[in-house]
Amino acid sequence: MKHPKFITDTKLAISAFKNSDILCETYPQTDVDFLDSERNTYRDDGSTASTAVLVGNHLYVANVGDSRTIISKAGEAIPLSEDHKPNRTDERKRIENAGGVVMWAGTWRVGGVLAMSRAFGDRMLKQFVVAEPEIQDKEIDEEFELLVLASDGLWDVVPNEDAVSLAGAEEEPEKAARKLTEAAFTRGSADNITCIVVRFHHEKAAPVNPKHE
Repeated sequence: MKHPKFITDTKLAISAFKNSDILCETYPQTDVDFLDSERNTYRDDGSTASTAVLVGNHLYVANVGDSRTIISKAGEAIPLSEDHKPNRTDERKRIENAGGVVMWAGTWRVGGVLAMSRAFGDRMLKQFVVAEPEIQDKEIDEEFELLVLASDGLWDVVPNEDAVSLAGAEEEPEKAARKLTEAAFTRGSADNITCIVVRFHHEKAAPVNPKHE
């Protein structure tokens, strides 16, 4: 949000941040900060990310990893991000071109270890597990009802359509998010379940009064 073109060129602002004379991509810079914070520890953690920015009626969604963002339009679930999984054809090719391997170990994993192909952190696999985001944008109109951002603990057991149906039944976004996390837990999710629901409140145009001659 500190980028001078945050309003006029939001996609650029998400992917690049100018600090003094240095141009740093914001997602990779966050990755650097994440790794620096663990430099003197024995930990090798990682994290996914999903970012949604609404500027006027334009929605921009960026992601790394397998957290996912979907939007509801007239009750239909529309994905606004694509999970970064190692078995994605383009991701597997990128990893192998960098000298890595994708192998089956209960699920497809980078180096037989990590079940996602992009993330913050994960120092030991950093050469292959990059933090470069993919960005999608969509123009929002009155047919769009709500937005769901969640970690894979939700999506592992709750399909996109179910998420929209469950969230749409609640008027309050916080209650909708709680309902989704509880549904994932009840369905046996064994992973982190983090969820945010955003409901769009479209202003209704005032009726035009006819002129009387």
